[in-house]
Amino acid sequence: MMATSPKPYSILVADDDIGSRETLRSIVEPEGYRTLMAASGEEAIDIVREEPVHLVLLDMHMPRLTGLETIQLVRQVNATLPCILVTGDASEDLMRQAFRVHAYSVIPKPVSKNVVLYTVVRALLRAYGGGRTSERGKR
Repeated sequence: MMATSPKPYSILVADDDIGSRETLRSIVEPEGYRTLMAASGEEAIDIVREEPVHLVLLDMHMPRLTGLETIQLVRQVNATLPCILVTGDASEDLMRQAFRVHAYSVIPKPVSKNVVLYTVVRALLRAYGGGRTSERGKR
């Protein structure tokens, strides 16, 4: 039988702004997630091709490829990978476009730690099922 840690998930954070990347890393890493970082959509796609990634948190506005374009290209590599768009302008139009490319959710900036963690946990549960047990040993 394989031993599993409670959260064996890798989260890719893609944002051209180092401050935003570090903020997202500082939210998810203390929860036990392995964090991979990308400074562009292109770099994010390369990482998805080469590494086991379970979820992508990505900024909408990056040079060359937007978050939406990156999600579309990620889908060609891994069609079921949950992608969460993070943006400073969560307009209705952007929300429609995000759901058209099957983004799991859109999180507004500035991000709230609770919103990020809630959304990440929900996306992982939906994608990979409820295999985690946080109350082991209870009788």
